[in-house]
Formats: sequence, C-alpha cells, structure tokens
Amino acid sequence: MNLIDAYDVIVSPSITEKSTLVSEHNQVIFNVRRNVTKPQIKAAVEQLFGVKVKAVNTLNRKGKIKRFKGILGKRSDIKKAIVTLEDGQSIDITTGL
Repeated sequence: MNLIDAYDVIVSPSITEKSTLVSEHNQVIFNVRRNVTKPQIKAAVEQLFGVKVKAVNTLNRKGKIKRFKGILGKRSDIKKAIVTLEDGQSIDITTGL
C-alpha cells in the first residue's frame, strides 16, 4: 500500500469523549471509508503513524433521520475503526497528519 492509498483509507480521527476514555487502554478510534477491510486499516495506520497494531475492530453506524424546518434529511452512514496498539506504542492524534 502506498502513502496515497493509506490517506484514502483513514478519513479522520474520531475525537469524542469515548475516544479519549479508550485511549487509556492503548486504543485509537478513526473514521474510515465504508468499503475498507481490517487488514487495509491495519496497514494504513502502521504506515502513516509508524506504530505496531495489535488488533482492529470495526463498526458501522447507520445515519439518523433528522428533521430541519419541517424537511426530512438523513445523515450519512459512518464506519469507525477501533485500533488497539501494542504495548509501549502511542499516537498523538491532536497534531494531525
């Protein structure tokens, strides 16, 4: 996987209250493209950040139906990846890529 493909796999880091809580357990949460696989996510994280990945768990969050001024709309579906790092490894996602 070249560097351009790695940037296409990972959309953004997820910076939420839950993602800061799991960072204590050596985990990082990323928003990823919906069609990528766990091995592709693992390879992209290892290449971009230079760390060793122990495991990758994914989840698909369905978009909610929302109403704005009487007009129905739908938020887009999002795929998230929870990346568990090896002991002693860390990623500082606040610095950016």
